[in-house]
Amino acid sequence: MIFNNPDRIASLTPQSPFGRLDDGRPATPDDLIERLKLVTNDEAWGVLEMRHNYHFQFEGNWMHLQPDEPLAGRAVTAAYVPLRPDLNETVQEIGTGEGRSGGQNTWIIDQLQPGDVLVVDLFGKIEDGTFIGDNLATAARARTGTGMVINGGIRDLARVGELIDFPVYCRGAHPTAIADVTLVQVNGPIRIGAATVLPGDAVLGTREGVTFVPPHLLQEVVEASEDTRQRDVFGKLRLAEGGYSSGDIDVSVWADHIEVDYQGWLEASGKGRS
Repeated sequence: MIFNNPDRIASLTPQSPFGRLDDGRPATPDDLIERLKLVTNDEAWGVLEMRHNYHFQFEGNWMHLQPDEPLAGRAVTAAYVPLRPDLNETVQEIGTGEGRSGGQNTWIIDQLQPGDVLVVDLFGKIEDGTFIGDNLATAARARTGTGMVINGGIRDLARVGELIDFPVYCRGAHPTAIADVTLVQVNGPIRIGAATVLPGDAVLGTREGVTFVPPHLLQEVVEASEDTRQRDVFGKLRLAEGGYSSGDIDVSVWADHIEVDYQGWLEASGKGRS
């Protein structure tokens, strides 16, 4: 079995507080995914690493198409290994038995749903490691409306780059087609550079790189970011008014009287939590 079944996927992600998609991945609410687009990698890091000791959730140093377009969605993971003929033959037989056609990369793309972000471990291969060209990128864009993360290569760089609302993170571009690799698992744990990714992780892509947020920490990540942005507005307002010094505001924890002032400002402006 190459595609993990729903029970297996659910067993890998037991801490998710959400329901389940048909394939077993956490059904992360659309609202949280949309709000994630405004989060920075630094803010996510502050929650994941500093509060919860998740040290391996970020990966940078990408070739990044559409750097001004944020990426957010639910991870579909895929793992490849270098070609071993007997293993590849077995995988092809499994795929044929399941009614799958085309290349092994198309097997995954054909299963994508709206809001999915395909995250592919191609072990950094670029030449003969080109997971998508413009046709498959167009198909993935139509199915998901998000983007893609490929620890490997792409081809048809100019044409893929024309999909301006489809951010792609990859390791490089090459004119060769994908070859000498075998798909060994879909929706299992994978490694992307220094990061560990599970199916259903919330994917956050920005200029700096990509953060993979465990579903049970997603709401905290989003709300911490929103609180930071509100505090920035308040702090700059009070600095402009001359009410506080930069030393008062530019600290990790405000003095009690400033915190009281901030909470009162939130309530007065209708931004306090209900």
